[in-house]
Amino acid sequence: MPLRYLSFAQLDLAAWDACVAAAEQAVPYAQSAWLHATAGRWDAVVEQEPGSSQYRSVLPLPVKRRPWGGQVYQPAFTQQLGLLTTPASRHREIEEYLALAARHCSRLYLQLNTANTLPVAVPAFTAVVRQTYCLPLAADYEQLQKGYAADYRRRLRLNQQLEQPLRVTETTSAAALLALFQQHKGGEVSSLKARHYRQLQQLTVGLQQAGQALILEVKAPQTGELLAGALFVVTPRVIIYLFAAASPAGKKAAAPVLLLDHVIRHYAATPGLVLDFEGGMIPSIARFFANFGARPVPYVALTFTRQPWYLSWKR
Repeated sequence: MPLRYLSFAQLDLAAWDACVAAAEQAVPYAQSAWLHATAGRWDAVVEQEPGSSQYRSVLPLPVKRRPWGGQVYQPAFTQQLGLLTTPASRHREIEEYLALAARHCSRLYLQLNTANTLPVAVPAFTAVVRQTYCLPLAADYEQLQKGYAADYRRRLRLNQQLEQPLRVTETTSAAALLALFQQHKGGEVSSLKARHYRQLQQLTVGLQQAGQALILEVKAPQTGELLAGALFVVTPRVIIYLFAAASPAGKKAAAPVLLLDHVIRHYAATPGLVLDFEGGMIPSIARFFANFGARPVPYVALTFTRQPWYLSWKR
């Protein structure tokens, strides 16, 4: 069956989520609840099962409507989207999907997932390689910890030797984590507006309803002050380090190291599971992730702009 461009109103969301769950690429960002929270509405290029409402593959296209045409963008808190294919898919070349998307959208910016490849140049599209950092969790914890930087292993050891060691605890509310971020870092990140915090709150609720949210905190034992917190997205094939914050005191006490070590310890020896640190374009953050033994994994960001019709006749 040929590929089809569908508007949001035409999408079957039950079929959508079934396709995302069965896809060969592990991309939780493409779940309908995730896209509802971060984009609201989205179009897509889909491959449909002949004689059925089920989808064999999907290319999510978060789109904003403008007088001059649709503009595809990458929503906040959504590092990767791109092409998702199931074993039944007969259309595996992303160029086909992009060509159809370009006919319906005047502008496009889309970050593909790490499993998508571009074997040849895509006409009219500009590609830039980005990177995230990933750590496979198949090995046991002792082996994974050997991959830590020596200083991280030392900080973990010293914490255990304290009379009152810092402990990682799980909570069901992200409110304190968001407040900590806004207090200590929100002013530095001008791209995060009030609407983004609302989106993150909605996303967290959706992830909790799906049983995919893990919210962890580290508090000062004497005062109960929140030193650091993090929101992880836990799915069968990938754990995403989605959002985190730490106070200056928390950083000094290595609380963020404790949070990540806790997750690595808990999920170690799980074949096929990967911890995606979701970042790595900023050198200092890349070093932080690499100090856990994580390695850079590339993915592609695509940009496309169609020339306005009133300029197409000019030479």
